Amino acid sequence: MSAPVSPLERDERWARVALAFLLEPGNHGIARSLAAEGAVATLAALRRRAGSPERYVRLADLDLEGLARQVRDAGARVLVPGDPEWPPGVDRHETPPTCLFVRGDPDLAAMAERAVAVVGSRAASPYGLRVAAELGEGLAGRGWSVVSGAAYGIDAAAHRGALAAEGTTVAVLACGVDVAYPKAHHRLLEAIAGTGSVVSEVPPGAVPLRGRFLARNRLIALLARATVVVEASLRSGSLSTAREARTHHLPVGAVPGPVSSATSAGCHELLRETDAVLVTDTADVAELAARVGDELADPRRPAPRPTDALEPLEYAVWAAAPVRQRASADRLAVLSGSDPARVPAALAVLEAMGLLEGEGGGWRKTASSLVTGGG
Repeated sequence: MSAPVSPLERDERWARVALAFLLEPGNHGIARSLAAEGAVATLAALRRRAGSPERYVRLADLDLEGLARQVRDAGARVLVPGDPEWPPGVDRHETPPTCLFVRGDPDLAAMAERAVAVVGSRAASPYGLRVAAELGEGLAGRGWSVVSGAAYGIDAAAHRGALAAEGTTVAVLACGVDVAYPKAHHRLLEAIAGTGSVVSEVPPGAVPLRGRFLARNRLIALLARATVVVEASLRSGSLSTAREARTHHLPVGAVPGPVSSATSAGCHELLRETDAVLVTDTADVAELAARVGDELADPRRPAPRPTDALEPLEYAVWAAAPVRQRASADRLAVLSGSDPARVPAALAVLEAMGLLEGEGGGWRKTASSLVTGGG
């Protein structure tokens, strides 16, 4: 027996809320029906028990008025396609969310325009936690929003990094936006909702289920311009987020770890087997996510050394000079394989630069040149 029909079912927005309650995320048949007929007609068909039983098995428990109260009590709002705040990226998926429940004030569509997903292992190492927090803080400092799943480990570190920089971060949940999961992250989720957004495609009160986590991962990827995996084992769920990003032609970055680290094996596999880009800091990630030509990272170059400016002959003489004992100009010519007639001029330059010191016709490297000169 079905629950009584609510007048709200004649409203497209609330009909979508009803469908979000009745069906698990990622239902292909309902996605097609919504695109072709709209939510009111699709829900009416379920009322007629059209289609497979999985579509209407929860009808007896449907209380749309109660769901509306739960949304209000959670301080949330319902977004549907066509709303100005609806993030268009989620429509790339073949099974886009029926609707989105959002807690927090910022415009979700505007945030997604400049957002990076930072994900990774729950069982993160201190190295991974530090990198995730630094990326979260650095991205927020550059005006990027950080999207993640509010899980233990990398997710939480990325969120906290963004919050520390007083930036915006988005937590995408596999449960209702009024459910703290994990429970230990209740305060973290409240802080996220205070400056950013807590988002879910399942209604308030919904509990986290395994299938909902996998569905949640596609939203994390599609709410961002790029996905970065900080640390992941070979079976980490965060790799599914990376797969979703790659499937939808969004950039993927991976942070390398020690080659012996099981918690970085998934990142290394991404780098070896896919077109994922190796990233090591905020500048790398911003360049990956930004539009072509924007936020280009500065090329990495070694710190300049005094010996960089030496002519080849001068460098050869400096390199041949001993550290403790002194060598004559003729001996340095032999050691460096240089023309003896040209060595005195080179010695004069090296002494003036403080790279060699001469005494009694002999020469050796200065202590300072051993630190700054290189080899």
